[in-house]
Amino acid sequence: MAKQKKHTLTFEQMFNFDMIGVCSHHSDYRLAWSINQQLEIQLAKCDEDYFVTNRKGEVISQHSMYEYQDLENRMDYFMVKNKQQGKFLVPEKPTMDYFIFLCDNCAIDINELIKNLRAVPSVLGVYKFDPEEIASAENLVFN
Repeated sequence: MAKQKKHTLTFEQMFNFDMIGVCSHHSDYRLAWSINQQLEIQLAKCDEDYFVTNRKGEVISQHSMYEYQDLENRMDYFMVKNKQQGKFLVPEKPTMDYFIFLCDNCAIDINELIKNLRAVPSVLGVYKFDPEEIASAENLVFN
């Protein structure tokens, strides 16, 4: 009897978003309003929260989420609360209060955006993260 070969399929996750962490003691709606004023965008609360699920499809946690579609630059902004009901969206970064995701960004200079976010009065700190260096980033999916 011939020995069967086993093949393993591996692939690298490709991230189509930029990830920015924001520290702020203000509530999500107040921070979204301040960011809207500073960046001249229209972040609005989504009808549904962002759900984190396990491999079985069970909901582990849900997080408040705001969205803005930039039609001119063909990209989307998402602001998601990191800690909700004691659970973290990105457990590796428990000190971050919010994350801003720029999906399909080809037009916005991230360093300029960070500079503008730091000018928001209710923002204490802004940090850029590489999603490839964060293990839980593979759970982040934006459509």
